[in-house]
This record gives sequence, C-alpha cells and structure tokens, in this order.
Amino acid sequence: MSCFSFLKVMMVLFNLAIALGGAALLGIGIWVSVDGTSFIRLFGSLSSSVLQFVNVGYLLIAIGAVLFVLGFLGCCGAQKESKCLLITFFSIILIIFIIEVAAAVVALVYTSIAETILQGTVTQTLKNDYGKNKDVTSIWNSTMEEMKCCGLMNYTDFNGSYYLEHHKQYPLFCCKNDTHCTAEIAHMANITGCFPKLLSEIRSNAGAVGGVAAGICVLEIAAMAVAMYLYCRLDEK
Repeated sequence: MSCFSFLKVMMVLFNLAIALGGAALLGIGIWVSVDGTSFIRLFGSLSSSVLQFVNVGYLLIAIGAVLFVLGFLGCCGAQKESKCLLITFFSIILIIFIIEVAAAVVALVYTSIAETILQGTVTQTLKNDYGKNKDVTSIWNSTMEEMKCCGLMNYTDFNGSYYLEHHKQYPLFCCKNDTHCTAEIAHMANITGCFPKLLSEIRSNAGAVGGVAAGICVLEIAAMAVAMYLYCRLDEK
C-alpha cells in the first residue's frame, strides 16, 4: 500500500469517527435541552453547576453539528478524492484552530473581565428566575445542595430577587438549612458562593484540561497536514 492510499484510508476512518462523535454530541445536546433534569441526575453536581454558567444543551448541539460536518467533509473528500471537499475541510479546521488560539490568549489576558461579565449575566438570571422558573430553581437547588454553596458569589446575590421578595427569606442553603434564613443568619453562616467553588474544581483539573486541549491541537494540525498532502497529490494523479 502506497503512502497516499494509507493516508487516504486513515483520513476516512478518522473522519468517520469524528462524524459519529459529532452525531453523539448532537443527540446529547438535544437531550440536555429537552430534559436537563435527567442530565443532572445522571452526571451529578458538577453538571448542574456547569448548567448555571453555560447553556450546555445548545453548546453541545453547536459542537456536535460542527464535528459532524467536519467529519463528513473529511471522510467524503478523502474517499471521493475531491479537492473541493478537502480544501473546505482544511479551511474550516484552520479557522477553528485560529479561533482556539485566540480564545486561549483572550482567556489568559482577560480572565477577570470574562468572570465579571459571567457574574453579571448569571446573577441576573438568579435574581429573576430562581423560585419562579421550575427548571432554573431545580438546577440551582441541586447545585447548592451538592456543592454546599449559596448563590453565585454569596447570599447577597439574592438581594432584590424574586425569591426574597415572595418568600421574605433567603434560600435555606445560605443558612446551613436553618428553618428561617434571614440576612443576619446568612451573614453569620458565611456560606461560599457556587462560582468560587466551581472555579476551584476547574483549576484543580487544569492539568488534565490543558493536556486534552494540547492533544486536540495536535490532531487538528495533523488533520490539516494530511488533508493538504492529499490535496496536493491529487494534482499529480
């Protein structure tokens, strides 16, 4: 088997796996969007925490769709020896790679700004929907119960909220589950917010996350190299 044939077969198999993985993520994303409560029960407290900060369902649908399209382009481009599909595959991966590098730089340089924006967005959701929206309330209750935390940063996130206005008290999670949670009791209890605890969990696994990110970058570079090699060799055939 020639080098061209070997790389062509590997390209087809690799992108077939990507397409199947994308389809799986697409299915999971739809499931999370339709039935987030079951997702929380299956994956536990960390999943409920993540759901507070990112719309996981739509994120998985977007990632799954992109992976499926990429896998389809790479697989069909290699199998049919189509220069158009191969160069499209190469271009999309190059764009994704550039976006990933840019996002990593921005995340390192503007981490505090990103955290501030995230806090402002999630805090508003907490104030407006906790105690009123069943799904939001269920997710936050699961998070605060499992992680032993209160609100996003602390109990003051509930100041001026729908829940405080209608129940005349803070959630019991903010007062170590006392029967009545007032501002004074919540202040004395000093329960940590869920956001700092989630950041702590993420930072404790930073090495694994960095390793996965580096592995993905290597795969992207390899895929671009193989796609360009096949593209160039087709001119010789």
